[in-house]
Amino acid sequence: QVQLVESGGDLVQAGGSLTLACVASGIDLRTRKIWWLRQVPGEQRRWVASISGRGTATYVDSVKGRFTISRDTAKNTVYLQLNNLKPEDTGVYYCTTDEYWGQGTLVTVSS
Repeated sequence: QVQLVESGGDLVQAGGSLTLACVASGIDLRTRKIWWLRQVPGEQRRWVASISGRGTATYVDSVKGRFTISRDTAKNTVYLQLNNLKPEDTGVYYCTTDEYWGQGTLVTVSS
């Protein structure tokens, strides 16, 4: 059974930092492209960052320079480091292989 489990979401003040983790079981993340998406109430999930099987990271413009996506192959985990958080970063963050999705982790940034 494939599972993706996100964690690390919290309530933080603007300017703060968080590290989100996406732990996979039943699937090898080493060579798969992984996406992080964010969803706010009433809106669709929107892409935030992704990392290719080769390790190439890409980001939506609004988070460039603040967020970093990375992969720990030994832990079969993909991380999203969130720095200098802004209130508009608030939302539920999901990781996905496109085929499989986690349940999400809530990030709330207060002003």
